[in-house]
Formats: sequence, structure tokens, C-alpha cells
Amino acid sequence: MLYKLRLLWNFMRGSKSLYTGAIFAVGLATLFSLVIPLVLRVMIDSVIGNEPIHMPGRLISVIQTLGGRSVLTKNLWIGSLLIVALTLLRGLFLFLKGKWSAVASESTARNIRERLYDHLQHLPYDYHVKAKTGDLIQRCTSDLNTIRRFLAVQFIEVGRAIFMVGAVLPIMLILNIQMTLISTAVIPIIFSFAFIFFIKVRRAFQISDEAEGRLSTVLQENLTGVRVVRAFARQTFEIDKFDNINCEFRDLTYRLIWLLAWYWSISDFICLIQIGAVLVLGAYWASKGMISLGTFFVFSSYVWMLLWPVRQMGRILTDLGKTLVSVGRIQEVLTEPIEDKKVSAHKPRISGEVEFRNVSFGYENGKHILKNISFRAKKGQTIAILGPTGSGKSSLVHLLPGLYDYQSGSIKLDGMELKGLDKKWLRQNIGIVLQEPFLFSKTVKDNIALAKKGVEEAEIFEAASIAAVHDVIQGFEKGYETPVGERGVTLSGGQKQRVAIARTLVRDYPILIFDDSLSAVDVETDAAIRKALKERSHKATTFIISHRINTLSEADKILVLENGELVQSGTHNELVRQEGLYRKIWSLQNELEEELEHEIEEEKQLI
Repeated sequence: MLYKLRLLWNFMRGSKSLYTGAIFAVGLATLFSLVIPLVLRVMIDSVIGNEPIHMPGRLISVIQTLGGRSVLTKNLWIGSLLIVALTLLRGLFLFLKGKWSAVASESTARNIRERLYDHLQHLPYDYHVKAKTGDLIQRCTSDLNTIRRFLAVQFIEVGRAIFMVGAVLPIMLILNIQMTLISTAVIPIIFSFAFIFFIKVRRAFQISDEAEGRLSTVLQENLTGVRVVRAFARQTFEIDKFDNINCEFRDLTYRLIWLLAWYWSISDFICLIQIGAVLVLGAYWASKGMISLGTFFVFSSYVWMLLWPVRQMGRILTDLGKTLVSVGRIQEVLTEPIEDKKVSAHKPRISGEVEFRNVSFGYENGKHILKNISFRAKKGQTIAILGPTGSGKSSLVHLLPGLYDYQSGSIKLDGMELKGLDKKWLRQNIGIVLQEPFLFSKTVKDNIALAKKGVEEAEIFEAASIAAVHDVIQGFEKGYETPVGERGVTLSGGQKQRVAIARTLVRDYPILIFDDSLSAVDVETDAAIRKALKERSHKATTFIISHRINTLSEADKILVLENGELVQSGTHNELVRQEGLYRKIWSLQNELEEELEHEIEEEKQLI
């Protein structure tokens, strides 16, 4: 708990002067609140009544100079005006408290938000593969708002409670010790009850937050994959799944509400008993002349002022419990190790020569996905990669831009060890089109221009032409200004892939990677894109993953993977003459093409 409190204190860095100002303002507002009952006591006892005037000596001298008690008796408006002035001052400082605490809490929230977002940008690729997007969104929004609300309201209320107790108790003790003891009898009970409740409810808040994170994840996945849900008529299944998690979250929330209801009911009951005791005993003693009527009024006012902040400590502790849970959840993200940032002044121009030497790679479970992979790609060569599903094709090309770190072996880029290079600079020299293209909710033009700052329109058109998507875009009503929707939902699968290819080609990368990124385009478009790539003046070292032999056949070298091992390597003509997996796949695809052509011819004859 102390660790999380220190974290919360560190989060407030940069706005501590505003928080201090807000606490100082609430302290002054509290002071003016305390003076008002004392002024009323003087008016009741010494102006209207006959009790001696209880004021500082200098004020009594001023009153005597002006004409004594009779002046105050004849001019009750003076006391009334003083009360109005004190009330206005109290209101002014409460306004300043509200303004400064709001600005400070929003500033803190902004700083945490930026820190979170920056950290998420620098986390390794494998973290984002495993992390649940909905839960991350929950931490960046709901958990952050919990912290902001606590700092804006309850944190300042701690200052108010301290000021109130610290100022009220001495005044009450001066006025009447017995009444003070009666007025404060239940304070230890309320504090103890609040602390026990805080321990009880903290775990409940954490469980509830985790359930809300799961709910956000399900909702986010469903909205993202709504077309898949509709296509497979899975609405009922998704509704049931959401309903189950929603009910779980509801039940946990009910439990929290039940705990809070019990706490407030019991604490209110204790406070009301205390207030009732003060009113009954105070009225009795006042009627017997043991205390003045003004003193009774002051105690009646102060007991409310004293008990409600103490009672509020329960809410503060409750909200603190929830806030510390949120602090912990945010800190979990912030403590995730970021990618190794090797910033080097030596950033030579990359030509594109790549060498793998006995490279092995595996995920956390220890099982190797790639085993002792060795090959060499010369500058400007096209390297094709073929293999069954799960053979490690994507894992292999993901090692090049440093999306994953290999466990053993060596990968060299122009003779430089890959692990020793600045990853940001490395990725600025490697263009990759992923298997599942992602488009931002912008226009087609904005998505293509994303890879190169200050790109010219002519360069966008050229890249789109090479990707065989220029004519398609021109056919849209708004052309390149057409919004693609969230994740490119308004485009077909092939169109999304080609826009993603154009985005990569708009910049002259020395190394290009196509991770099965032509799978959704037809054979003719596939051939047109490969032909345009060959005719480019800028020859990049290109890695192409595909299941189509036609796509790979013209490559300078073809790598055949099976179960994470490089089982064959060579040109198309060399591999079809060898017994092995490549020849088997080639034969199967040829047979399928021949059968398809035969069926088409039969249909033509029937027509």
C-alpha cells in the first residue's frame, strides 16, 4: 500500500504547487466556517444576552471606544454584515479550491495518459500480441479517470478534514472540556470502522475492475469483428457470451453497492447518535445554566462540522482503495520492459544484404519455432519463402525488423549484427506488409502517405499504380479522399492489401517484406504487382511469403520451411527437379489448376 501511495505521489509531479494551493484555499475556507459560529455566539450571549463579551482584547477596546455593548445591541446589522463577509470569503476560497484542484487533477491525468501512451508505443511486439486490447483501453480510460476523480475531490478533502479537526478541537476544548469529550466520543470508532472497511473493500474493487476489463475486451472484439459475427450468424452466441460477463460484472457491482450501503448506514447511525447526545446534553446543561446558549449553539454547529469530515474519511479511504487498485493496474503496464533502445550515431545507409547464420527462435514456452536457419540474400535479390501453416515463415521475416529477438545464432545486415542496431533506424529501412493489413480510419490518401513524411502526390499515385490499386481508387466517388472506415472496413480484402502495399512502396526501403500480403488478390493482379516491382528503378532486397508457387517461381532464391527447419533452398527450376516438399506442393497446385481449366472448358462447351 505504501508503495502505491508513493506511486500516486510521483504521478502528481508537476502539479504539486496547484494541489498545495487548493489545500491552502480549503484550509482558509474552513477557518472562515469556524469563525461564523463564534460570531453568532457573541451576538447571542453578549449582544442579545448579558454574558461578558468573549473577544480578543483589542476588539473589546475598539467596541468600548465606539460606545460599548449598547452600540452592538442597537446595530445588529454589524454582526450580520460580518457573517455575510465571512460567508463570501469562504465561498471565494472554495471556488479557488475547486478551480485549482480541477486544473491539477486534469494535468496529472494528462501526464499519466501521455506516459502510458508513450510506454505502450515502445513495448515489444510480442507484448501487444498477448495483451488484451479491451483491458488496455480500460486501464488508459476508466482506471485513469478513477485516479483523476480522487485527486480532484477526495485528496483535497483530506486537507479539509485535517484542518477541521485541528482547528475545531482546540476551540471546543477552550469552550468546555466535558462537551468536547462527549462531542468526540465516537471519532475513534468511526476511524476504526472506516479502516476495517477500507481493507475489506479494496480487494472487491480490484476484482470488479478486472471484470470490467474483461467486459471491455469482449465488447471491443465484437465490434471489431462484427462482419465475421454476422457472416457466421454468431450473434446469439456473442450475445450470450457478453451477457455472462455482463452478469458477472453486475453481481460484483451489486456486492460493492451492498458493502457501501452497509458502511454508510452504520456510519450515519453512529454519527446521528453522537449528534443527538450532544443536542440533548447541551440543551439540558444550557437550561440549567451550566453552559451559555451561545456555547450550546457553537457546539451544535461544530459537532456537525467535526463528525462529517471524520465520516467522510470512510469515503476517502474507500475511494483511495479503488484509486490504489487503478494505480497498480496502470503501473503494471508502465513496469513492462520496453524494447532495448540502442541509440547510435553510426547509421550507415543500408544496401540490403542479409545473412542468417544458425538462427534459432522460440516463444516463452521454450519450444523452438525456428531451428538453425542459415541462408544469405544479396542486395536486390528476391527471396521467396514457402512452407505449411505453422512452419515458421512469418516468424522468420519478423526477426528482420526486430519484432522478435532470436535466442541463438546470428543475423547480419550489411555485415552488422542485427541485435546491435538501433531498432527505430532499422525499421526505417525495412518496409513490411503484414499478413493482416491494418488501415487507419482516414482517407485512402492519408493511409498511403503514412510511411513517408512530406510525400508528394505523384509519389502516392506511383506507389498505388505499382500496387495495382490506382485505377480502383480513381473509380471511387471521392477518389483518394475516400474514407476507408475503421480498420479499412469499406474496402474489400484485396483492396486493403493493395493499399497496404502502396503504403510500403511510397518509400524507398532497401529491404521489403511481403508476409503473405498477396493472398487476397487474384492471380492476374498478383502477377501485375510482381511485374511492377521488378520494373522499379529502386531495386530492394525483397522477401515474399506465399502459398502460391506462381508468386514465388521467379524469385532468385526460394526457402522451403517445414516444422521450423530449412529443408530446401534454391531456384524454382532447381527445386522442381528435387524430391521434396516444394515439388510436392508444385505438383498439387498444377493438378488443381489443370482440373479447374478442364471444368471451365466443359462449362464453355455446355454453353
